[in-house]
Amino acid sequence: MLTRKQHELLIFIHKHFTATGFCPSFEEMRAALDLKSKSGIHRLITALEERGFLRRRAHRARALEVVRLPEELARPPKAEVTQLDAVRAQRAAVAMRPNVGHLPLMGRIAAGTPIEALRNPAETVEVPADLIAGGEHYALEVSGDSMVEAGILDGDIVVIRQGETAESGAIVVALIDEHEVTLKRLRQRGNSVALEPANQAYETRIFGPGRVRVQGRLVGLIRKYH
Repeated sequence: MLTRKQHELLIFIHKHFTATGFCPSFEEMRAALDLKSKSGIHRLITALEERGFLRRRAHRARALEVVRLPEELARPPKAEVTQLDAVRAQRAAVAMRPNVGHLPLMGRIAAGTPIEALRNPAETVEVPADLIAGGEHYALEVSGDSMVEAGILDGDIVVIRQGETAESGAIVVALIDEHEVTLKRLRQRGNSVALEPANQAYETRIFGPGRVRVQGRLVGLIRKYH
């Protein structure tokens, strides 16, 4: 039978090890149990060792190991997972996670009637690193439905590779007359530029030389389901 403080310390060490992969320091234990000195922690650890709940590992810093938990917290044998198993599982999950990068979210872009020029980034978004390999990139939140037939929906986050040129047929971020920004499919028509929606409810807009500047082309899309 454990005292209340012994029980609290054992559970704290167990949870800390499971979350971090190493034992808490004596100062962290003292603070967690609201004790005035570390000597009380030493006494509790000794008592837990004597009762077979903790074990010291020689020649290692923070060398405590939880050998067993109180019966009310122990799992059935078939479902038992040791602390080492938990740490290994956490590390394996991190190793299997694809490398990620962070892009500035530059604001909202109209996939409909152009609404505003790009703003300074207020936050960042996480994207797979291989999606943004090579070149400068940024992200925009889509507002509107003019690109739905290209699979781009209102509220989606589009990943844009920065650049001033794009091939005809590419989906681009286009700056119109230096103050309106929109996401459309680019079509070259002689000296003119057509910005083509992917929704029959919207019309293609055609602009003369010098009125449209490409600011990047679409390379990826992120969608959050609610």
